[in-house]
Amino acid sequence: MTFLRDLLIVLSIFGLATAVYAQSPAPTSSASPEEETIIPTFETQKLARTYILDIPAPRGQITDRTGLPLAQNKVSYNLAVSFPTPLDFTDTKAVAFAREKIDKAAKLIGRSIKISDDAILRHYHNRGILPLEIARNLKESEDEAVKGRAKDFLVVRPIYVRVYPNGKTAGAIVGYTGKTGRNLDGIIDNHETLWPETEGRDGLEQTFNELLTGKHGEYKMTFDKDGRKTSERLIKPAVPGNNVVTTLDLRLQELAEKALAAKAKRGAIVIVDPTDGDILAMASWPTYDPNLFVPSISEEKFKQLQNDPDLPLLPRAFRSAYPPGSTFKVAVGIAALETGAVRSDDLYQCLPGIQIGNLTFHNWKKGDQGALNFVQALTQSCDTWFYQVGIKVGADPIIDWSLKLGFGAKCGIPLRGEAEGRVPNDEYMKAIHGRKLLNGDIANLSIGQGDMLVTPLQMAQAMAIVANGGKFYQTRLVRQVQSLDQKIVTAYEEREKRTLDVSETTMDEVRKGMIDVVNGPNGTGHEAQLESVEVAGKTGTAQWGPKNKERTAAWFAGFLPADQPRYAFAAVYEGDVGSKVHGGTVAAPMIADVFKEIYKSSETANHRRASTQEIRRAQPVEEDASD
Repeated sequence: MTFLRDLLIVLSIFGLATAVYAQSPAPTSSASPEEETIIPTFETQKLARTYILDIPAPRGQITDRTGLPLAQNKVSYNLAVSFPTPLDFTDTKAVAFAREKIDKAAKLIGRSIKISDDAILRHYHNRGILPLEIARNLKESEDEAVKGRAKDFLVVRPIYVRVYPNGKTAGAIVGYTGKTGRNLDGIIDNHETLWPETEGRDGLEQTFNELLTGKHGEYKMTFDKDGRKTSERLIKPAVPGNNVVTTLDLRLQELAEKALAAKAKRGAIVIVDPTDGDILAMASWPTYDPNLFVPSISEEKFKQLQNDPDLPLLPRAFRSAYPPGSTFKVAVGIAALETGAVRSDDLYQCLPGIQIGNLTFHNWKKGDQGALNFVQALTQSCDTWFYQVGIKVGADPIIDWSLKLGFGAKCGIPLRGEAEGRVPNDEYMKAIHGRKLLNGDIANLSIGQGDMLVTPLQMAQAMAIVANGGKFYQTRLVRQVQSLDQKIVTAYEEREKRTLDVSETTMDEVRKGMIDVVNGPNGTGHEAQLESVEVAGKTGTAQWGPKNKERTAAWFAGFLPADQPRYAFAAVYEGDVGSKVHGGTVAAPMIADVFKEIYKSSETANHRRASTQEIRRAQPVEEDASD
C-alpha cells in the first residue's frame, strides 16, 4: 500500500507534466536564477516568469480495527484542453481552438460537454498555462475510450478522489468530505493548489480532518520573456495524511446494518466490547452513502436527503435519545438491591394495576401475576412490582445509580452532536414542570418512562458495565492515528474511568434476571435466543412524542455470552406514529440476526480477538491485518 501511494503521487505529477507539455515546444534552456526568484502577484502577473504551484496531498485512510478501509483514495481522471504557449490567441481564436477540442472530446467519451465561451476566455486569460478541465471524473468506459486518443492538446489528468469502499456501511460514522478553497478560475496565485482540495464535513472525516490532511507538494513552472515554457519540475513531493484506525469491526457493522435494513424502518444497534469499552458497531437506520458527496453532491440530491421524513442524515445511535422503557429496570434493580431497600428474595405483588395518588398505574400484562422476587419481576418485566419498589427506594438512589451507569452524560466519542440524554431530577422537574419529583413521577421513572431519555450508545455502555461486573471503561471509537511510515502519531489507550462500588451479589441477581428474560419460560426476550451461546438481555417498550403523535421505542439490550461476556449491545426500533410494537418482538430478533452470523463457527467467534492483538502490536494498517 505504501508503494501504491507513492505511485499515485508520481501519477499526479506526471499527469500535470503531460497536460502542460502536450504539443508545446521543448525547453531550450534552464531558467536563470533571476527568473526563479520572481514571485507572481496580481500587479506583476504578466511580468512573472516562475510559478510555484501546490500539489494537494492524498488524505489518510480511515480503517476498521483490522485495517480494512472505511475511507480511502482512488485515482480519478479528468479530461482537459491544453493551450499552446505563448498565449497569443485572440479571443475568437482561443474559443475556436477550445471548441474544436471539446467537440472531439465529446465524441470520444460519448456525452455532451457544456462550457460557456465566457468560461473558456476567463480560463485562457487568467490561467491559460494550465489545462482547462472539460470533463471530470471520467467513468471507466470513458477513460478506456480516450486512452491513446487524447492528443493534439487534449489531455487526461489524474487526480485523487475520496472513495468509501463499503458504501452506506458506517457512513454516518465515517462522514464525508467537501471541496474547500476558492474556485480555481481566477488569476493564478503563487502556491495555489493544482486542483481543489477537500476537507471533512461530518463524522470522523471532520473530527480528524487536520490529521487526515497531508502536506502539500510543490511544482515549479518557468517561462521565458515571450511566455514560452522553459522548464518545469517537482521540487517537493506531497506527503499523504495520517491513517485513523477505529475500533469498529467491519463485519459486525455490516451485520448490524443488515439487520436494521431487514427489520426496521428506523432504528439503531450499538455493540461494545465490555472488556475495554471499544465500540465494535454503531449502526443507524436509515443512513446514507458518503459516496454521494464525491466529488460533490447536487443540490437536488441533498434536499432529498434533508427532506426525507425518515431522516437518513441523523445518526440515531448517538444523536437520538429515547425513553428506555423497561430496559431501565436493570438500573432500578441495582439501586434497590444496593440501598438495601429491597432484598433479592423479597416478594411484591405483580398486580394488574396500583393506585398512586388519584391515578391508576397499570401493568403491561392483564391479571394478577402473583408475588414475585426481583429475578422473577425482571424476567417478566412486571411494571407494578417496579412501581412499588421504585417508590420505596426513592428518587435519589435511582438517579444516583443512573448517573453511575453513564446515563445523562455524553459518552465522549469524537463525533459532533452526541446527545447527552436526560436523567430527570428535582431541579429539572422544577424548571420544566414546576414541581419536585412526586410518587407518580418516580413510578414512571422506575419503568423508564416519563422524562428519562437515553441514547442507544449510552444503553450499550451501561450494559457493558453490568456485563463486566461494574467496571466503567471510557467508550472508545478510535484506537490510534498512524503516520505514513507506520509510526503511531496518537494512541487512544483503553481507560477505566471508575469501578462501581457494587456488590457481586447484586450483579449476580441482575444477570440471573437478564438470562431468564431470554431463556426462562416467563421471559419477554425469547426471540433473542441462540443455539450456540447464552444471551442475557432486557426488553423495553416506551412511548414518546407529543400527544396524538406518540411513537413507540422498542428496545432490547444486554450482553453475550452470559457467562463470559464479549459483547454488550443495545438495539432500538423506532415505530411509526400510533404503531404498537414491543422490544421482545422487533428489537430482540435484530440482535439474534447479528449474532447468529457471528457464532456460526469458532473461527468466526475468535476473529476479533486475534485482530485486536495485531493492532496492539502496531502492525501497519497498509499491510491489512484482516483475515
